[in-house]
Amino acid sequence: MTYSIAARDAETGDLGVAVQSHYFSVGSVVPWLEAGVGAVATQSMVEVSYGPLGLELLKAGRSPEEALRGLVAADPGEDRRQVAIVDATGRVAVHTGARCIAEAGHVTGDGFSVQANMMTKPTVPDAMATAFMAATGSLAERMLDALDAAEAEGGDIRGRQSAALVVVGGQVGTKPWERTMDVRVEDAPEPLAELRRLVALKRAYIGQASPSTLGPNPELIFWQGVTLATAGQVDEAMPLLRQAYAAGPGWAELLRRLPACGLFPDDAEIIERLTAEVG
Repeated sequence: MTYSIAARDAETGDLGVAVQSHYFSVGSVVPWLEAGVGAVATQSMVEVSYGPLGLELLKAGRSPEEALRGLVAADPGEDRRQVAIVDATGRVAVHTGARCIAEAGHVTGDGFSVQANMMTKPTVPDAMATAFMAATGSLAERMLDALDAAEAEGGDIRGRQSAALVVVGGQVGTKPWERTMDVRVEDAPEPLAELRRLVALKRAYIGQASPSTLGPNPELIFWQGVTLATAGQVDEAMPLLRQAYAAGPGWAELLRRLPACGLFPDDAEIIERLTAEVG
């Protein structure tokens, strides 16, 4: 009922899982990741415990293959499970049970695994692997390309519903709870298009992309203007703040409140200049 990719970025060490399914809120069950430890994708009549248990086994020093072997051996329903594990060094293990609903299969490569079940065609994993290996950009962008390739190849035989993408750091010393990317589409007619939009939005929020590429977004535009004004670039800030104010007068009032929180210079003249047009 799902296709997914679990992968490690060889350059940054980042770990990620991306998934799409005709299943509500697939992001709440399939992807399990911990920074500096590994990534698990558990699906197909999903046994959710494979996620947290798999990560615990990796932290205990097990290889992905050893961790997966232990999980499968303890599961009487293993023949209906599909699960992939990638650790922080890029080692990979994957299991597709013999009774997973056809078409089901997986393909592994250097630091990644793609897996799918209940697909229209058996060639979905091959298409995903080819797309991922050919893609450029960040780990998130390359995983999105793999999902798009799965859909182009026919995807889930039932259609589309939800999607998710999570990325964590893979380096030693990274805070275990930190997620550099964590976006979900719970229910949508075109979940992959919406997932890609949310990834772009997140990248803008964390400074990896310009807000101008996303169209009118008053939140991003406002804070970009505030940043410029704080740095003394008031003339450059004004056009951005005007765009934010056009979305509603609350943005100007918010600017007036920032000095009390230490988030903007307590300079009445500058604040008046930046908000005078709103009243």
